[in-house]
Amino acid sequence: MSRQPGLFEEPAAPPRKKPSAGEVLPSWDTPLLGAPPLPPEIRLGTSSWFFPGWRGLVYEGVYPQPALSKKGLAAYAQIPLLRTVSLDRTFYAPITTIEYARYATQVPNGFSFVVKAPALVCDAVMRDEDGRGKVANPHFLDPAIAAREFVVPCLEGLGDKAGPMVFQVSPLPRGLVEEAAMTIERLAAFFAALPKELGGRRPIYALELRNAELLTPRLMRMLSGQGVRYCVGLHDRMPEVERQAVALKVLDGETPGDLVVRWNLHRGFLYQAAKQRYDPFDRLVDEDIETRRILARLAADAFKSKRRVWITANNKAEGSAPLSLLKLAEEIAQAL
Repeated sequence: MSRQPGLFEEPAAPPRKKPSAGEVLPSWDTPLLGAPPLPPEIRLGTSSWFFPGWRGLVYEGVYPQPALSKKGLAAYAQIPLLRTVSLDRTFYAPITTIEYARYATQVPNGFSFVVKAPALVCDAVMRDEDGRGKVANPHFLDPAIAAREFVVPCLEGLGDKAGPMVFQVSPLPRGLVEEAAMTIERLAAFFAALPKELGGRRPIYALELRNAELLTPRLMRMLSGQGVRYCVGLHDRMPEVERQAVALKVLDGETPGDLVVRWNLHRGFLYQAAKQRYDPFDRLVDEDIETRRILARLAADAFKSKRRVWITANNKAEGSAPLSLLKLAEEIAQAL
């Protein structure tokens, strides 16, 4: 399917067809097809797409994770509700223009990716396999490397399907947190040096934090000056959505800007505990009605101000990202 239905149209089911060898098909009976159609400026999606537990929600049959990783995106993108996805693998290592282009060919026009910048430039330390920081990362906030390894390949490969490019700064060493003013100045210099335009397209840069101490009016003023969005990142290391919504008001004033949200984790949970509790991610286990309500209000306010919205949900938010988005879409439709 090539487009999102209009605001008052009913979403159509993916066309039935016989699968070819190795093909992944979207679910024809998913409850996601009952989602209210949203304006095309509001894009909802999940954090990655290759979860076997989504049988009947996103995928028609049972597929192993490697098959979904390689061929599931095209099926995912046929569900009208799912108009974006967080491309997370790019955080662990840069990918090439060709790889980005391969993703772009699997989704229809109007689909837009949220893309994570590589830890190569977003992590102040180099970590071992267990995530422990070992030594300082000499490439941290290096704009030349960020442009060469991330910004240029992403924009050239995805083209018009490139959405927000999220620089998720990993937990910082104590010294960088204590010297918050210096760290914010360093972030300002980094964003100022990134490409402002490529091939006639202006990239959308967003900053996501893992240190609540940096979530200050000073940071918001810096982002405003650099034309960078603050990504509302819902995570155990960050304040709840209410405080981050207040930070957005400092950034934007009374008129909301483009909204970028990554709903990563349920309130009060650690990542590994949520993963163990929610696997295989096929049902809602711990509904977070208050977070959902606030996100819906933020999305509706941004749309009413003629801004764009990208909200991605993780399975660790409530138990099943697709079902979280179904509930969120219903809440947004009511807010509109």
